Amino acid sequence: MLLFSLSDKHMPCWLFSLQRCLVELICGFFVASWTGVISYHGPQPSIRPKHVFVANHTSMIDFIILEQMTVFAVIMQKHPGWVGLLQRTVMESVGCIWFNRNEAKDREIVARKIKNHIQGADNNPLLIFPEGTCVNNHYTVMFKKGAFELGCTVCPIAIKYNKIFIDAFWNSKKQSFTMHLVQLMTSWAVVCDVWYLEPQNLKPGETPIEFAERVRDIISVRAGLNKVPWDGYLKYSHPSPKHTERKQQIFAESVMRCLEEESDKFILLK
Repeated sequence: MLLFSLSDKHMPCWLFSLQRCLVELICGFFVASWTGVISYHGPQPSIRPKHVFVANHTSMIDFIILEQMTVFAVIMQKHPGWVGLLQRTVMESVGCIWFNRNEAKDREIVARKIKNHIQGADNNPLLIFPEGTCVNNHYTVMFKKGAFELGCTVCPIAIKYNKIFIDAFWNSKKQSFTMHLVQLMTSWAVVCDVWYLEPQNLKPGETPIEFAERVRDIISVRAGLNKVPWDGYLKYSHPSPKHTERKQQIFAESVMRCLEEESDKFILLK
């Protein structure tokens, strides 16, 4: 297979183009295996420096659906098994950047790689899922600000799945990605709409957090998703016992007050 982990400056143009075509072909095979019915709306992304693409996130198949039309370099969590093998070979060949959520030092390394990547005139477009986790395609959770403080143009992408045949949401805490793919492959079809939306830039006086919220608004409206003020990483953490006990105490106190008020009313009526 002509897929190598070489930097662009060491790679002939014909090999770079061939790799892009092969990656698109592989992703096309995946989509065909689900009987994917994908509708793309808007101008197709192209290679441009100082541009980053951001999209809402429902499943790892989001990347495959986008990749079959345009080869992106994506920011993604490291995975074990056959997915990890694809990451180290096929996906690394197009400039994808990996991180480990449990390694604090990875954040600095990834931030440096992102800044270097977006400066390259010949690098594949960079794709980021700023929610940082898969969401059920009913909502959008808070966007991480990292993609919005790079000083570059942000191009929103809205992805909406039609659940008429299958729910494309991948709950990684309950199901492996392999079983998720099997479920998709044994369904009638995966129906999805993708919108490439108007590029956005940071406005004067606007903070990266406000910029992220504005882009989230745009994606949510276009895909018909509800915005919620939640951090997607909450599903990876557990509240401390002290916090839980405090909440229980507050609830118990409120219930006792209500019971006392009702008791007083009952006594007065007597």
